[in-house]
Amino acid sequence: MAVTSKGEFRTGWPIVVAAMFGIALGLSPLPFYTIGVFAPHLARAFGWSMGEIMGGLTVTTIMVLWAGPLVGYLATIWPVRRVAIGSLILFSLAFMSLGLSTGSLAQYYLTFALVAILGAGTLPITWTRLVNQTFDRGKGLALGISLMGTGIFGFFSKPLTAWLIAQFGWRGAFVGIGALPLTIAVPIALALFHDRPASTGNGGGSQTATTGLSLAETLRDRRFWTMGFGFMIVSFALAGPAPNLEKILSLSGIPPAQIIRLTSLIGLSALAGRFIGGLLVDRFWAPAVAFVLLTLPAIACALLASSDLTFARAAWSISLIGFALGVEYDLMAFFIARYFGMRSYTAIYGILYVFFSLGAGFGPLLFGLDYDRHGSYHLSLLGAVAALLVTGFSFLTLGRYRDFDRPAA
Repeated sequence: MAVTSKGEFRTGWPIVVAAMFGIALGLSPLPFYTIGVFAPHLARAFGWSMGEIMGGLTVTTIMVLWAGPLVGYLATIWPVRRVAIGSLILFSLAFMSLGLSTGSLAQYYLTFALVAILGAGTLPITWTRLVNQTFDRGKGLALGISLMGTGIFGFFSKPLTAWLIAQFGWRGAFVGIGALPLTIAVPIALALFHDRPASTGNGGGSQTATTGLSLAETLRDRRFWTMGFGFMIVSFALAGPAPNLEKILSLSGIPPAQIIRLTSLIGLSALAGRFIGGLLVDRFWAPAVAFVLLTLPAIACALLASSDLTFARAAWSISLIGFALGVEYDLMAFFIARYFGMRSYTAIYGILYVFFSLGAGFGPLLFGLDYDRHGSYHLSLLGAVAALLVTGFSFLTLGRYRDFDRPAA
């Protein structure tokens, strides 16, 4: 008898809750959402440019290029729980060590490299594996809820970071933000995140860990490369403006108090994107959902590039970008499960995350360099408009989902 979505959530909610907190306080959101708040203080303390400061995210990207696939492989030979929790602990300690920066860019970049290497196991690669194995009818919603944590953290992270800096200085704020994974996510994961047997099914419910394509078969599939280049382009377009929002808004003459209010919207809208996007991909063809939800931010980037940016237009723009940021991780995990199955899930996710990280890591750097050279973000924002439109159309070529219950011909 088929298992309903309600039944899946009745038994699988602990995994979803643990994944939500693990992803929220992991490598993906912590540096990304907070670096823009730290940047002015680092610039004043050490005389670094915006491009140099955002280069820390680029270093993270470079490290994830090999650390992501490595974690994907380790999660196939070790229990996923061990990989994820161990990485949370090490990542927390590494991020706190950013508070020891001395003004040396080499030290700053080396610390970010350590943060990325030790924190790679906190990426959605590990957490979404068990979520995908546990859910089928409610897969999109379960992934959306699991990934909602990044939106929750994104909403609170900028005001929280600003408050910590005001109370304890930027060094103390690095320690305070870095302590969150250790004190919140680790205890929850220890209590709730437990591996499921790899060889058991549920009578028409979740996929087992052995169904699907091998890694070699996946790499020969056109869909894989369409996804890879698509996620690389869209991550550049969305990750580029997000950590530079404070500077983009200040150039438009928006007061600092309003900037903090506006930038906090990115996390709130990402939260909505996770939930609504998850519901939509459970009910409609996911590439069509991607086309709609990932091209809307093109309007946002065009508005941010305009010379007459108002508070209302800025709010709409940031909300559209945040909404799309909330959808992209859901789509990656959902696409892999529906088109390639669970057999090589973490290995496939690890490689696709390399593409995603290339865009997400170099996006903020290129946006920062655009400002350093031209004193504005006009060119990079218009480039993001084109990138988002191209990606939306490319996902429409993915075709129908694979049926892994049907015997191979």
